Amino acid sequence: MKQQPSTPKTRPSDEWIEIGKIIGVQGLNGEVRVYPSTDFPERFEEPGQRWLKYPNQTTPQSVELLHGRLIENKGIFIVKLAEVTDRNQAEALRGSIFFVPQGDRPHLEEDEYYIQDLIGLVAIDQRTGKEIGTVVEILSAGHDILAIKPPVAPPENPDISETSEPPEKRKSQPNILIPFVKEIVPIVDMAAGRVEINPPPGLLEVNN
Repeated sequence: MKQQPSTPKTRPSDEWIEIGKIIGVQGLNGEVRVYPSTDFPERFEEPGQRWLKYPNQTTPQSVELLHGRLIENKGIFIVKLAEVTDRNQAEALRGSIFFVPQGDRPHLEEDEYYIQDLIGLVAIDQRTGKEIGTVVEILSAGHDILAIKPPVAPPENPDISETSEPPEKRKSQPNILIPFVKEIVPIVDMAAGRVEINPPPGLLEVNN
């Protein structure tokens, strides 16, 4: 992920890189609709070997991608796989996830990051040094947006008795949405596990 103008990449584990998910079928000839999670369109346009993890399976299986094309106004790819020849076969793949091996992970330029590397980073308000929350998702809406989950609010009337609600049942706040641009997120410190936010006036108040 690059702080504008690039888009995110993802890495689910040390072995595989997730590149997209089958979300539906296209027509009657076995084509599938794929929602991408990769910066590299050639993943779904160029023929070759890919890996697909079917629903309820834990290990990706090798598949051959024959061809694909981008539907720009929808942000999805229409993909044709070998040996998937009709709508019923394609429908059975709904929910499957495409992967490529970790070794196929492209080199990143300066200020580029993979989504999964950003998830879990603690967001700090650079002005006050206070924790804003934790990055839980990356959204795309013309530009990339960090979805930050605020800390769970403490109970209004603290009570350490056995009737106290556990933290997971306390009232939670909506995620805070922060544009992932250099001016607003000037520091991404992977080693420290944090991002520093320099929000313009009113941004955090609007989120609240």
